[in-house]
Amino acid sequence: MRQLLREPLVQFLLIGLLLFLLHGWVAPVDEASKRIVVSKARVDDMAREYRAQLGRSPTPEQLAGLVDTYVHDEILYREGMAQGLGRDDPVIRRRVLQKYEIILEEAGGQAAPTDADLAAYLNAHRTDFAHPATVTFDQVFFDTSASSAEVERAFDAARRAAVRGADPTTLGQDSLLPRHVEAASVERVAQDFGPTFAKGLTEAPIGQWTGPVPSSYGAHLVRVTARAPPSLPPLAAVRASVAREWEADRRRRALTANYDKLRSDYDVAIKARLAPQLASRE
Repeated sequence: MRQLLREPLVQFLLIGLLLFLLHGWVAPVDEASKRIVVSKARVDDMAREYRAQLGRSPTPEQLAGLVDTYVHDEILYREGMAQGLGRDDPVIRRRVLQKYEIILEEAGGQAAPTDADLAAYLNAHRTDFAHPATVTFDQVFFDTSASSAEVERAFDAARRAAVRGADPTTLGQDSLLPRHVEAASVERVAQDFGPTFAKGLTEAPIGQWTGPVPSSYGAHLVRVTARAPPSLPPLAAVRASVAREWEADRRRRALTANYDKLRSDYDVAIKARLAPQLASRE
């Protein structure tokens, strides 16, 4: 036996066996990676997704098929990741990034906002929620395709008649444009009549016939009866939209704050030549 142990080949085999046993002791097989647990919550999610897509609950056979598909996909996913197939894959990288961004957004999530929170947000973002400036007016249309002298005579006659109290609907020329517009936003007036006309209404005196005010269609005799500046609606009227924007803003701030914390733990070395403002981030 001692002579056998002196043989170089036997010694080599024994050393190899020792190294194999040592590796198994130091780096045992990860049995957890070979174990798949399909929880009741996961099965419930499968059934819920099935109902959402098809409008009915799965039969026991269909649910079993969904579980088999999940196990099949999980096995292939784990084996693929073990082979390094997900490494440097831009699709997988983007998907993981998106999921982790959601985790960062939810980290330290707050309870539903109070009315005080929403009121403060509404006041800080007035321009996002304010009702636009509006104008109420009457208009008499004149087609300017005729000679300027004819248009000027017709316009002067209509203005004198309007000032005397004539019914404005009997003046000017017929068109598809409304003769009376009630509390329309200045932006809407600009869309319907043109920006030059809308600007003219913002400068016209209240309650007086004035013009000619040019539009995209011709010229107009106008009487502005009311103008209202932009106004901030009460919270109750816009609470849902304010709450939605408040939550989106909270998520953005949480994502930025949590990323900044993570970024501070990393030592980033950029080996490429960058512009000075980018290189300074190293």
